[in-house]
Amino acid sequence: MTQEADFGELMRDRLALVQERNTAALSEVADVLMERVVEGGGLVLAAGAGHSFNAVTEAFHRAGGLATVKPLHEPQLLLVNGASSSTAAERRQGLAAEVLDRAKPDPGDVLFVFSTSGVNFYPVEMARAAADRRIPVVAVTSRECNAAAPARAGTTLGEEADHVLDTCVSPGDVAYPPQHPETGALSSLANTFLWNLLLAELHARAAASGRRLPLWRSSNMHGGDEANAGLLEHYGSRIPELG
Repeated sequence: MTQEADFGELMRDRLALVQERNTAALSEVADVLMERVVEGGGLVLAAGAGHSFNAVTEAFHRAGGLATVKPLHEPQLLLVNGASSSTAAERRQGLAAEVLDRAKPDPGDVLFVFSTSGVNFYPVEMARAAADRRIPVVAVTSRECNAAAPARAGTTLGEEADHVLDTCVSPGDVAYPPQHPETGALSSLANTFLWNLLLAELHARAAASGRRLPLWRSSNMHGGDEANAGLLEHYGSRIPELG
């Protein structure tokens, strides 16, 4: 067996574990989204920094994704604008509250915070700021990393959130070779897998109740632009990032 096949098997086993461990939590989060977003008309606010921002872009304006997702973003948190400065910004107090204030959230919204370590000020304070506004918080994080990383913000994202989707990522994120991991980060794949498990659960629930989810179509397929036009018109005023 080649090394590549070894890692592929490891990844598939880890994703199976992610699904198994999050069955109950995914059901709970689906309950919240059905009530507040699908039926109540709220938005899904999505926040993350560094590589965790990949999960925000995965959730936003993606074919098959919810049209109700509003990304919370700040240029200094993006790796492409400076890797070292992005790390420093995530560790700075006060930034999360500024970003959330600019988004003008509604009490009916739901906040998703993606952060593998879950210990820096930005994800922790984002969860606190949302809780102060009585907005439910879903943490997509690693419980094991939360426990192992230095708690710079005093507590962890997992402790601040109302619901936790556990990525089951080991401290340090890397997974290969298994005996002494040095490469093969798992967090991005685990985040994407959990998000799509949740979308599948929501779709099944909506179909069972006779509802249609507001889902994007691929703009590169016939009829995609036409199908998306109504969603852009409906959500454009509340999600300026769709412009």
